[in-house]
Amino acid sequence: MLSKPMVKYIQSLQHKKFRDEFNVFVAEGPKVVSELLADGSFLCRQVFALDNWLNSMDVATKAIVTEKIEQVEAHELEKISGLSTPNQVLAVFEKKPSIDSFNPADNITLVLDDIQDPGNLGTMIRTADWFGVQHIVCSKQTADMYNSKVVQSTMASLGRVNVVYTDLFNWLSQQPSIPTYAATLQGMPVDANTLPKEAILLIGNESKGVSPALMDCVDHQITISKWGMAESLNAAVATGILLHAFRQ
Repeated sequence: MLSKPMVKYIQSLQHKKFRDEFNVFVAEGPKVVSELLADGSFLCRQVFALDNWLNSMDVATKAIVTEKIEQVEAHELEKISGLSTPNQVLAVFEKKPSIDSFNPADNITLVLDDIQDPGNLGTMIRTADWFGVQHIVCSKQTADMYNSKVVQSTMASLGRVNVVYTDLFNWLSQQPSIPTYAATLQGMPVDANTLPKEAILLIGNESKGVSPALMDCVDHQITISKWGMAESLNAAVATGILLHAFRQ
């Protein structure tokens, strides 16, 4: 039986304030939890699971967390879950320290200016992992990488991509030798450009685009050719198309 303090503690982790205070985050569902456990990038603190999930665990995964598992009933999992429909298992993981100082040379670095939607951020992190982008630099107003929706969207990519939160103007100003490309509606089509293998790709806010202050740090504006009547592309979708163009 889960104690009331434990229930309150797990529920509090749906809020960034308490994730920061306790330096942990929550992952839910068999696929997400299993991938994070197998990847090993995050230290697992606790696992709360239904009997059927525990019985289906592979031996290797179970060995990692045997002493941290607490079997719960469905009604208990419902109390601590942040999902509308709880899904068999919830785990608490320790955050990992970000690598704030890194050399962006010889690769593509993704820079996100005030991305607000956690689902978009999660998709961007997973997409960056797909295209071999090792570092994402976010404005301080960008959604929290440990938001439950971000964790659900990224799977184990959350542990493989380094995500840094900082002042973007200062950071971009310190990279004078690496060309910065901003995704804008007024830019040159990516299919009309030869893109470098070393660059910074700047993606702006979902509704406002790249902030005017950051445009002073931009060397090139690029866009995705349009055939239909849609006003714009989803920021995460645009990120995937542009990263593909850089990798060609």
